[in-house]
Amino acid sequence: MNHHVQPSQASAATRSAAIRTVALFEAFKGSVVLMAASGFLSLIHKDVHLVAARFIHHMHLNPAAHYPLIFLDAASNLHDRRLIFLAVGAITYAFIRFLEAYGLYMEKAWAEVLAAISGAIYVPFELAKLLRKPTWHSALFLAINLLVVTLMVWALLQRRKHTGHNAA
Repeated sequence: MNHHVQPSQASAATRSAAIRTVALFEAFKGSVVLMAASGFLSLIHKDVHLVAARFIHHMHLNPAAHYPLIFLDAASNLHDRRLIFLAVGAITYAFIRFLEAYGLYMEKAWAEVLAAISGAIYVPFELAKLLRKPTWHSALFLAINLLVVTLMVWALLQRRKHTGHNAA
């Protein structure tokens, strides 16, 4: 018995595993944003400034320091209408991430296109941020995003190549 795996089969298995890993990552991002939306909705009809002040106190931060002060100022400007708007935006974003994750997991071409485009949109901004103020996490985010975009383009090209061979 010859159990040797053909290179094209190995390539397809590797591509499938990589795409499914991206699908799980997209589902994770959607879950995190959905939790944020829940947090926004939980703040409706509450004194958001007071909640922020308690959080700063709980974290043992100096409320007069630069970043806690920015946080308190932002909290003071959050009103119910703005919170609902943020929650709806977060829910919409999460829905798109879940839809993309489902499509990638099911190996749908439309999801690969969506992942390539949605990832590529962020690249110029991430590159500009990295050039303006280089940090390890900016470099990591850019690298991950470029990897995902490259993987999706490669998967689409492989799909096209495969369907082209079947049609001939």
